[in-house]
Parts: sequence; structure tokens; C-alpha cells
Amino acid sequence: MSRLRRLPVLRRLSALRRLPPLRRLSALRRPKLVSLRTTFAVSFAAVTAVVTVLVGILSYGAAARLVRVDQQSVFTQVVQDVQAEVRQQEMVPDDFSSARPGHDVVRPSRTDVQVLGAQGQIVDHGSPGLPVTAGDRAVATAREAGKTVQYTDVRVGEDLFRIATVALGDGRGAVQVAQEFSDTEDLLRALQQRTLILMAAVVVAAGLFGWWLARRITRRLVLLTTAAEDVARTRRLGIEVPVAGLDEVGRLGRAFDRMLGRLAQSEEDQRRLVQDAGHELRTPLTSLRTNISLLRRIDELPPATRDELVADLTQEARELTDLVNELVDLAAGQSDTEPPQRVDLADLAEDVVGLARRRTGRDIVLRAAGDTSTDGRPAMLQRAISNLVENATKFDRDSGSPIEVRVTGPVPPRGHGPARTGAGATGPVRVEVLDRGPGIADGDLIRVFDRFYRAADARSLPGSGLGLSIVREVAMAHGGTPFALRREGGGTVIGFTVGGGLTGDTRDGP
Repeated sequence: MSRLRRLPVLRRLSALRRLPPLRRLSALRRPKLVSLRTTFAVSFAAVTAVVTVLVGILSYGAAARLVRVDQQSVFTQVVQDVQAEVRQQEMVPDDFSSARPGHDVVRPSRTDVQVLGAQGQIVDHGSPGLPVTAGDRAVATAREAGKTVQYTDVRVGEDLFRIATVALGDGRGAVQVAQEFSDTEDLLRALQQRTLILMAAVVVAAGLFGWWLARRITRRLVLLTTAAEDVARTRRLGIEVPVAGLDEVGRLGRAFDRMLGRLAQSEEDQRRLVQDAGHELRTPLTSLRTNISLLRRIDELPPATRDELVADLTQEARELTDLVNELVDLAAGQSDTEPPQRVDLADLAEDVVGLARRRTGRDIVLRAAGDTSTDGRPAMLQRAISNLVENATKFDRDSGSPIEVRVTGPVPPRGHGPARTGAGATGPVRVEVLDRGPGIADGDLIRVFDRFYRAADARSLPGSGLGLSIVREVAMAHGGTPFALRREGGGTVIGFTVGGGLTGDTRDGP
């Protein structure tokens, strides 16, 4: 290898040595990128070339075979006619002379006739003159009329002939019939050349058309690729994807656009969750910091004040723990990895009610009707019902009335057995908790399910403002909706419906 040819290789190796080991290996193994447009165009041209070559070869072979067979059949027919004629009647060389009017040999195009005498001498020259061999002379002296000897690829001048010598019988001479086929081969060679030129033109045209078609098809894919690269480079999810159409590329563009929209919404939800969480955590942390600073002078405080300080610290730590746990549940999407299964909401509500009775000592009544089974995630649904019951016990402390939990499902048609067998029932299942607390103002009914929202008269009570937000997300994840109503006679009705099918996404919308 010369010095000039070694220089690019040495420069590349030198550049690779300056790279870190992992990047050096990646650079050595990195394949050369080939665009989809080039691949499509080359593939289109290759397929067209293969098809064109096969069709050209088969077409040329069939045409050449037909031409050669036709020429051979014409020559064979002429020879057979001469054989039949000399066998049927006694004929002499003068009968086949070209100078004699009405001579008996039919002369198709490119067919030559030459007459031999009794000794094999040429009596009537053909045009052009044909060679006479010992075999031809033997046939001329033969006793049997119609005896024939044939030759192929006989060169006469610059042309090729096939020759047949037919005996007249009784040693009277012979007739030589020759057919020129070099012109036919020249014609077939010309046809072959034109076929090759046509195939080359078709391949080139197919390549150009494939390049144009690939550019037209991949233009929208290039836009999608550019948009994806922009998202990866700038980390901005609000980039519009300018792709239209009703084919697969159009569907891909719309799906990509919806995906970016969902990712942007998810990013916005996470940002709002972090901001809201930071705001809500600031208050208990400030209170904790203040009380902790008082611990430095705990020996100076009276016993009652010390007990109150420790109680406040315990209560604030418990509230902070509850808030962190609810934030974790909310950020984790309510454990959406839990496998869905057939679940009876009345049974889940019964478990929740029993636990709440033991924990609070309150009178809680459960009423169930209809088919209360649905497809869902049991832990999520149980957490939603538990949040509703806890919310009711927190606000309904002094009414003395029992808290009601109602689970209502669709009623199966007649003939399907008991009401809660689930046979033939269709429609959503409704879960609601009714209390006789102070109620909710009309302006707060539409906001009680917002994250961290707490009504003015509830801010003095413990809680994070996330319980009902989790209820809303569970309901929406199961194809349902939450609701909050004012109860006749005072109090609140808060609940949700399920039964529309799992949505696969437990994060709420904007």
C-alpha cells in the first residue's frame, strides 16, 4: 500500500485512539446508515430488474424457438415434397432446372436449389452455388428414389445454410435443397440486443420511479423522524406533528401526536403534583420546625405545656406521614400494575365498613341492591370506598345519625335468579356514602375532588385534601365518574360509579 493510500486509514486510527474505550468500540462497530428512501428505491429497482430480465429471457427464448421451428418446418416440408414427387414418378435432372418453365420445386424465401447429374456433377447451379461432397455424389448415383442426406451449418460464403440432397433414383442424379438461416440468426441477435436495451431502460426507469415513489412515501416519515429528533434534542413535548393521511403513515402520525400530548399532560400533572405537594408539605414542616425549636427549652416549660408540645409533635408527624403516603399513592398511579379481576363492590364495602366500625366506634350501615360485581382492581376500589367512609366520619362527628354506605347495581332480568347473582345484569355500579354532617357549599361541590382542595370550614380539621382526589382517579380508571351532592335534610352524598371498563391510566386529566 502506498503512503498516500495509508494516510486516511492512519488518520482514522489516530482519531479512534483519542476516544474513550467505550466510544472507540462504538465507533468501530457503528454501521453505516442507509436511508429508507434509498433502500426502497434500490429494492424497487432490483425487483423490477429481476422481473424484467426473467420476462425478457423467457420472451426472447420463446420467440427465437418459434422462429427456428418455423424455419425448420418449412425446410422439412420442402424436402418431403421433393421426396414424394421423385418417388411417385420417374424424373430427370432437367425436370428441376431453373431454366425450364414450370419446374416442380417450390422455392420459398431464402431457399436455394441446385441440380446434380448422374455422376454427381452440377447440372444447374444454385444461387449461390452449393458445395458438393462425396456423400452428395453417392446419393446422385443411388438406385433408390428419395434417398436423402442432410447437412446443417454449412457455410457458403458468409452465410450459413442447411442442405438436403435427394436422390432421383436409378442413378439419374439428385436435387440439392438448401435454406439460409444466418439471416434468421442475425435477426434474432438484433432482437436480443433490442431486448437487452429495453430491459436496461426499464430498470433505469424503475429505479427513477422507485426513487420518486420512495421520496413521496417517506416524506411524512421524515417529518415524523424530525419531530422525534426535535423532542429528543429539546425535550419539548408540545411539538406539533404535521402528518396527515388515512393510510398507515397517517395513523402513525396521529398516534405519535396523541402520544406526545399524553406525555406533555403527564409531565404537566407531575409538575403540578410536585408544586402542590411542596405547598402542602410546607405548613406541617414549618410547624414541626417551630415545635422542635421549643424542645431546646423543654426543661423550662411547665409539665402541661410539655405534654401539649409532645402531643402536637405526634399529631403533626402522623399527619405528615399520612400526607406522604397519599402523595406516594397518587404519584404511583394507584398501583395500576394490580391485575384486574371480577370483584363484588358490596363485599369490599362490607370489609371497609367493618374496619371503620372497629376503628371509630361509629354506627355505619351498609345497604346493597342489584348486581354489584364489576371488573376492576380490588385494592384500588377498596381504597376509594375507605376514603369516602373516612371523609364521612371526619365531618359527621356530632349528628348521632348512622352513616350510610349504599352499593347499587343494575337489576338482572327476570328468570336469572337472585338479585346479586350477576346473571344478565348490565349497567354501572354506584357507590355512595351519606352523612349528616355540616354539608358542602354549592361553590365547593365541583371542587371537592381537586388535589389538596379543602373547603374553608374544613381547614381546621386533619387531612391532606387528597382523599377525594384519589376517589376520582379510581373512578375514572374504572370507566366511571365521581359525584358530590347535598343531602336532603342536611349532610352530603359523595360517591362514584364504575362499570365502564378499565382505562389503563389512573392519572387524572387537566
